[in-house]
Amino acid sequence: MSPDAPRCTLPAERRLRQSGDFARVKATGRRIVLGCLIVNWTERPAGEASRLGVVTSKKVGPAVVRNRARRLLREAFRLNRHSFGRSVDLVLVARRSIATKSRQQVETDLLRALTQAKLL
Repeated sequence: MSPDAPRCTLPAERRLRQSGDFARVKATGRRIVLGCLIVNWTERPAGEASRLGVVTSKKVGPAVVRNRARRLLREAFRLNRHSFGRSVDLVLVARRSIATKSRQQVETDLLRALTQAKLL
């Protein structure tokens, strides 16, 4: 990778990491269930970057399946984070059906949910 190439990662400042942040989004935010995921979100002050948190329970499957689900959800967010109309804290919860989905199917479910929530 050349030094001038843009980084294609989701940096730490774009992630929800503390349990209090997850609890706040769940308690005070809004929620949509669609396809292979549940979307919880709450508004952030204008000018701040949107942040993502991902939850995968053991009901989704063994560790390999849960890790894949987390990667798919983070990648779908990363590819579309510039399309957000406003800043939000977003918590994505994987459902069991994500185990059989491709990256494109997960991204489609996420985009449909975000459109329904009027976040795009």
